[in-house]
Amino acid sequence: MAVQLGTYPAATHVIAHLSDTHFLDGGAPLGGRVDTVGALAQAAAHLEHLGSALDAIVVTGDVADIGEPDAYRRVRAVLEPLAAAADASLVWVMGNHDERDAFRVGLLDQDPAADAPVNHVTEVGGVRLIALDSSVPGYHHGALEPETLEWLDAQLSDPAPQGTVVALHHAPIPTPIALMDVLELRRQHEFADVIRGRDVRLILGGHLHYPTNGSFAGIPVSVAGATAYTMDVSAPARALVGVDGGRSFNLVHLFEGHVVTSVVPIGRHARVAGFEADFLDEIESLSPADRVERFSRKRPA
Repeated sequence: MAVQLGTYPAATHVIAHLSDTHFLDGGAPLGGRVDTVGALAQAAAHLEHLGSALDAIVVTGDVADIGEPDAYRRVRAVLEPLAAAADASLVWVMGNHDERDAFRVGLLDQDPAADAPVNHVTEVGGVRLIALDSSVPGYHHGALEPETLEWLDAQLSDPAPQGTVVALHHAPIPTPIALMDVLELRRQHEFADVIRGRDVRLILGGHLHYPTNGSFAGIPVSVAGATAYTMDVSAPARALVGVDGGRSFNLVHLFEGHVVTSVVPIGRHARVAGFEADFLDEIESLSPADRVERFSRKRPA
């Protein structure tokens, strides 16, 4: 059992938050040039390092780029074995590029449902993960249908033992990219009325293709970057620029009374510093005072 080295005990839950994989049939490059398959494989390689520490993998939408059945099969084939090896739950969330019936069949093993919203709940060690469908059939902007809000209200009527995390594609926060405002989540006040004052600890979103955070109805919001490609927030004003780089996903650590989200860059990067596990073993074996001397004291240049 790990030794507590600082103020806070270890996290109670670890969630990998991925978004916007945008796979195509046959694993074809997106736009003829972006290797979405290779990018997701690199993300999966990062996740393998976590092993059994991982409690859930949440994918917040745009799993497929145009809703093709083979695209869903391919993403599932990458992430499902990873989740199974870690004994982690795998939670799929609808996005605007997804198609509901193909999504149900390809990822949830459900029958088509007359284009009804794809909402579902997963319980992970006392934490309730709620996946909301914010897609609008035939459009790219988002909205939560009345039946979705009624369903959500019913789900939140009783608090979960360790709180709730809500995941949806269209994150309910502002963006500095003007054109994305057209594709935002509509009627956000209705969503706020349902979740305000409940046991929701965190809202997870995607859609923006860059990692960011904010708050909504007094609740932290964490947006994962895309594994497919990244929107350049520093692009010239009034422009919308997607770049083949800067890919990332997020890790969510739930602590008692705290939520921490971290961005993980995807790719192979040269290691320039660090310590191996045996050094942590050594630190844990020391007294608190000796730990400070061993690791905190500045050494002569």
